[in-house]
Amino acid sequence: MIDLISDTVTRPTPAMRRVMAEAEVGDEQLGEDPSVNRLQEMVAELTGKEAALFLPSGTMCNLVGIKVHTQPGDRIIIERTAHPVTSEAGGPGLVCGVLTYLVDGVRGVFTAEQVEAAADPGDGVHTPPTTLVCIENTHNRGGGKIWPIETLQAVCATAHRLGLKVHMDGARLLNAVVATGLPAATWCRSVDTVWIDLSKGLGCPVGAVLAGDDETMRLARRYKQMFGGAMRQAGILAAAGIYALQHHVERLAEDHANARLLAEGLAETPGIGLDPAEVETNIVFFDVQNTGMTAAAFTEALLAEGVRMGAVGRYRVRAVTHLDVTRQDIERAIQAVRRVVLGRR
Repeated sequence: MIDLISDTVTRPTPAMRRVMAEAEVGDEQLGEDPSVNRLQEMVAELTGKEAALFLPSGTMCNLVGIKVHTQPGDRIIIERTAHPVTSEAGGPGLVCGVLTYLVDGVRGVFTAEQVEAAADPGDGVHTPPTTLVCIENTHNRGGGKIWPIETLQAVCATAHRLGLKVHMDGARLLNAVVATGLPAATWCRSVDTVWIDLSKGLGCPVGAVLAGDDETMRLARRYKQMFGGAMRQAGILAAAGIYALQHHVERLAEDHANARLLAEGLAETPGIGLDPAEVETNIVFFDVQNTGMTAAAFTEALLAEGVRMGAVGRYRVRAVTHLDVTRQDIERAIQAVRRVVLGRR
């Protein structure tokens, strides 16, 4: 099986498994796990923040990141296709009690002018206060779109001028780092909180790390406890994150190259619609309407050929490259797509 349904399907490498088995551990909830503490220090340094907090999932990072900046009844500004809106089961509304002001971005990217318009306080009585702007970089539903750094900085500057905080969903931030050459700290300098995922392109089995200033992270630890995220000997998991940060970051460039190769091959296939120039990192979206198939029928037929992709709309399909997929796998996947499409046509 060539599994391109997501970079969440990656499995820990044998070397990662070894360091997990040999990890120093302690009670994470008491702050006594040396591996967890080291991972948090590494992410704080990487992002240029004062402190960081290891959490079980990226969804919890978004929940905690929203909660530390808001009160129930507040309103947050967020792009319509952002992960907390589309894929986190309504958690921000239920758990944090916030309302969402949805803005329409271009492949997930919106502007400072949109923030200015959305943050209108109204009369200060009937209108809920807007307190937070949420950014997703890279943007999943935008096809792994990287925010232009100038746009990100302008959005943050406008938000802060208006008295708003900024939270960045950086699940795939290191993809942006590798693709652009800009350090993570540069991307994170203007945001108040940010997190990176360990269980996507970095190949870890579990976990994500939220970062911010000391005071915010102390509050975040309280919500980690409240939301059920405190752990015991979590160093076994943190060791995987340490290994990934040391060995799996630069290799993300291979995933990007494989995604471009896939996009180019798909674009040359009759009936497949996409622009390879839009593929900036490791996510490829394409349209199959002109093949005469729905996305569901296409992915089902492709699965029979030994390749798994995801149907994310009536005619839209997503493929994601990762460390368990080689260049040869991509070449085989392109041939499988052509067999499915040409057989149909």
